[in-house]
Amino acid sequence: MSTVNTTLPLANRVAVITGASSGIGEATAELLADRGATVALLARRADRLNALAARIEQRGGTALALPVDVTDADALKAAAERVATELGTADLLFNNAGVMLPSPVNEPRFDLWQRQIDLNITGLMNAIGAFTPQLIKAAADKGVADLINTSSIAATGVFQNFAVYTGSKAFVSHATRNLRAELSPQRVRVAAIQPGIVMTELGDHVTDEAALAWLDAERAAYEVLESADIAEAVAFLAQQPARVNIPELTVMPTGQV
Repeated sequence: MSTVNTTLPLANRVAVITGASSGIGEATAELLADRGATVALLARRADRLNALAARIEQRGGTALALPVDVTDADALKAAAERVATELGTADLLFNNAGVMLPSPVNEPRFDLWQRQIDLNITGLMNAIGAFTPQLIKAAADKGVADLINTSSIAATGVFQNFAVYTGSKAFVSHATRNLRAELSPQRVRVAAIQPGIVMTELGDHVTDEAALAWLDAERAAYEVLESADIAEAVAFLAQQPARVNIPELTVMPTGQV
């Protein structure tokens, strides 16, 4: 294990990132590690996680790759035990795993609907259930811990063919508000990041032609966000003084209205 540089803003923090194999999760893991955090990397693709962990360690950081599907509650509990044993008590959970699979309601794709519910809602709560005891313990020991959930402007927006996705993100945002009421008295800060359009793999799984055309038009009309922009937002929330909790942070491309 590398020596902690205590001059870095996130030194002595133990951060867990779900959906860490690409996009926002990958960028956030790298940034938090660069700022001193020890990071646990959770996602399904072991090869991507191992490569990310190697890059982080080459730059002097500490990373633990944990291939896991967040829809598997027992696997997440086992991952949480490994984090506590191998890295120490987690004091930051960035709940980022998610999927966007728009489809028209009059052409029922129950498989796509269920996949979004399983990952965006059930997976989110599985991670929260697995790691919240560590967050509470860390907050008692260190004075602060962070639960940060990736939502979307879709939580309050209306987009044709996106009913299940937007509904799942509305769950994320509103559950986050309620979790803050429950956890903030125990010094666990709770926040939702609500991005606009970000250039990630999220759009690569879209098969609906109307949704693809809309995404292509939006990306051509203005410069969309990059994963690094959301990583900076996560670091910003985590680096606030313990007395400061920003419950919701919306991050938009300048050109998106």
